[in-house]
Amino acid sequence: MKKWSQTFIPTLKESPADAEIASHKLLLRAGLVRKLGGGLYTFMPSGLRVLQKIMAICREEMDREGGIELAMPHVHPVENWQKGPRWAAAREIMYRVDHAGDGKRSSRDPEFVLGPTHEEVITPLVKSEITSYRDLPKNFYQITTKFRNEIRPRYGLMRAREFIMKDAYSFDATDDGAIESYNRMKRAYTAFFTRCGLKTIPVEADTGVMGGSFSHEFMVPAPVGDDDIVYSDAGYSANREKATSALVPADLADAAPVGVVEEFATPGAVTIAALAAAPYGVPAEAQFKTLVFMGDGKPFLVVVRGCDDVEEAKLGSLGFQLWRAATSEEIEPLMGAKPGSLGTVRGTIKNPDALAGIFADHAIRLIGNGTTGANQDGFHLRNVNVVRDLAVTRFGDFRRVREGEPCPKSGEPLKLVRAIEVGHIFKLGTKYSEKFDAVYTDDKKQSHPMVMGCYGIGISRTLQAVIEQSNDADGILWPWHVAPWQVLVVNLDPQDETASGVAAQLAAAAEAAGADVLLDDRAERPGVKFKDADLIGIPLRLTVGGKGLKEGIFELKWRRGKDVQKVPLAEADRAIAEAVRQGAGTAGS
Repeated sequence: MKKWSQTFIPTLKESPADAEIASHKLLLRAGLVRKLGGGLYTFMPSGLRVLQKIMAICREEMDREGGIELAMPHVHPVENWQKGPRWAAAREIMYRVDHAGDGKRSSRDPEFVLGPTHEEVITPLVKSEITSYRDLPKNFYQITTKFRNEIRPRYGLMRAREFIMKDAYSFDATDDGAIESYNRMKRAYTAFFTRCGLKTIPVEADTGVMGGSFSHEFMVPAPVGDDDIVYSDAGYSANREKATSALVPADLADAAPVGVVEEFATPGAVTIAALAAAPYGVPAEAQFKTLVFMGDGKPFLVVVRGCDDVEEAKLGSLGFQLWRAATSEEIEPLMGAKPGSLGTVRGTIKNPDALAGIFADHAIRLIGNGTTGANQDGFHLRNVNVVRDLAVTRFGDFRRVREGEPCPKSGEPLKLVRAIEVGHIFKLGTKYSEKFDAVYTDDKKQSHPMVMGCYGIGISRTLQAVIEQSNDADGILWPWHVAPWQVLVVNLDPQDETASGVAAQLAAAAEAAGADVLLDDRAERPGVKFKDADLIGIPLRLTVGGKGLKEGIFELKWRRGKDVQKVPLAEADRAIAEAVRQGAGTAGS
């Protein structure tokens, strides 16, 4: 049992001005964290208790699925990252470590970075320690601080520069073994988030900078989320960056040409909307939109329907390490025209040999015959047929799925919801083991690269996600297993020996039943105590004192409920033990 007077819970009546969302406001108002600077937070005593409980649950579920805990350095030699497969993409989010002492650094001094994740550390470690198939599989994990150079840290712990993360790395001898490791982690994550009282949706996700063959994100639906989930009631779910639809039927036949290609003047019409308006009247659905990107320094084109947007994350399937939209200065010498008059009709591109490729979204086949830029400023082409006229290196899925399109599994309308990412699992394959020569020898003395997976949980982000999902107008609604304390005993008359004695007995009964207990022994008005109780959100409140004590009763109230149960003091041990069992038996109470 902890007395309120023996700890430090600095609650606030008002939300700080820079707190933007409900969970961020409650983090600060309930005294869980305090801000040091942009994206930097101190965990106060009660916040640390929640963090420790979340970490304990994480360890239990990781250990249950065969995880082995270790601890790796925060400071990494930069050459590890330069040797790895993602230095060019990852360096922008990394903090570099200044030279010690007077800050002066010579070319001979080693260079270091702060770790945003640890693939580049664990892979060479395993290479040096494991050489035989007999020592595989292995899954190493840690729970530690990570550092990322967030340009716009916001929403409290949701997007911070320094944060707590659980990261794990599996090493297997075969692809089938790697898939089994992946599925074990998927089970562990599902159990972890359930025990934390979070409702999550596992969704197919883009592998991004991390790389690998496939991945799943664990998403918490929330209006303030940074990501969009696309899903259907039939069980399909994916991050918007990965989502597909059945918009283009698998058996769609290519349209035959409807006439010869004709050039027509379109002065001033340099947008999809302008071409759709009078006097041209070409619907967006009938326009081919050509976009120019730079991939690893080489230009390439992407063609989508005029009504569609490119989902840039999907361009990773083209094999580029880095890509970006081309500038006007890069486009005109390549295409022969400025943006707004671009197209991919054969023979119209000024410098086609400079292109790394022309990639068309499958959905342009729905147009069949349409309109596109002529690669001359102020001119477009009509009667353009996909098969006959467009120069296409290959077709693929490059467009952003929209709500209402048919589900790829069931054909039902797809739905869209905002969400917060709290976990991500990747099947990496041999991308990192090949770079670091992390190989093993099989039973025939043949050498093979280890097949890897990596798995991350945002521990501090999970804490805030719980609050974002579980709160009301009065404060936090902590789930039982992650609450800083599970039972709050409120003594309304701390100066009265009888009331203090009964309060101590109630606290002892709750502790004996297995609960973490906080005793509010402050000399404050009942109204202040009740407001603080609701704000900090402890699941079960036991109140003693005042008229109730004279009547030989105490009050039992669940934070999530409105009813107050009056319990005779003679029945306290039984009633409290039953309530604690009830709380411990549910993830979200």
